[in-house]
Amino acid sequence: MKFYHLLFLSVIIFFASCKQEEKVHHYIKFNKTAELYQFLKWSPENRFPLISAHRGGPMAGFPENCIETFENATTYNPVIIEFDIAYSKDSVMVIMHDDKLDRTSTGKGNIGDYTYEELRAFNLKDNDGKETNFKIPTLDSVLTWSKGKALLTIDLKRGVSYARVIAKVRQYKVESNSIIITYTANQAQEVHQLAPDLMISASVQKKAELKRLNNLGIPNDRIVAFVGVSAPERSLYDFLHENGITTILGTMGNIDKSAIASPARNIYYHLVNNGADILSGDNLPQAAEELDKFRYNKKLTSSFVN
Repeated sequence: MKFYHLLFLSVIIFFASCKQEEKVHHYIKFNKTAELYQFLKWSPENRFPLISAHRGGPMAGFPENCIETFENATTYNPVIIEFDIAYSKDSVMVIMHDDKLDRTSTGKGNIGDYTYEELRAFNLKDNDGKETNFKIPTLDSVLTWSKGKALLTIDLKRGVSYARVIAKVRQYKVESNSIIITYTANQAQEVHQLAPDLMISASVQKKAELKRLNNLGIPNDRIVAFVGVSAPERSLYDFLHENGITTILGTMGNIDKSAIASPARNIYYHLVNNGADILSGDNLPQAAEELDKFRYNKKLTSSFVN
């Protein structure tokens, strides 16, 4: 009897440990575009700071710009997934940041020299250069994956057409979880003219840049303001918040490096406390821990996040 008792206890402990190792996914879901507008319209009562996982949140074993990596990112926090679109030789929109395949895949040379079928033969590599079994995804597959899971910030590389990307957003009916990244006021104007209902990430690093966007016909309720890769003065955050605009601060680079070097300083916590609403960076685990703490301390919740 003693043997069977020990065996029973061993089985219980085994299944309990397996359960503890199961990863919980944190998803963001909007049933309609009006809910996305509501979520992104800044107000003190409505605020819910988020992480934007730059290139999807790569880490050991998880390459950048990869659906498996996007899914892994959701186990750390409810996230925005930032990713990059390029063209294959036969004009299929695939997810890749670099012009060349060498750094992030087992392929060699320019991505535009290969058809999509040829690209499928390559495996993706993580940032340490370790090969995985994961493949280069298409825009179609990412948009399909994203529904009910994450917000998307969509970055276009190498002359990719805004019109074609917007057509895909329409095809997969993901207007309610998509934000189109622009770098100039003219690009923002082009996107708004093509799709007045879509949210746009636009650069606003000084007050005059918001006025220019408005003069080009882009209303504040379609703008998410990218404020740069170094923390601006609090006055810029206050100005944008007064106009109901949510802000994105890029932490990739120096801010992420500082946070890793000095974790006790709680840099990400203080950035959102100072006015940043979305932190776009590469240090997902640490940023997730600090944003969890911030939202808990401030008692911030959202019905759109599980």
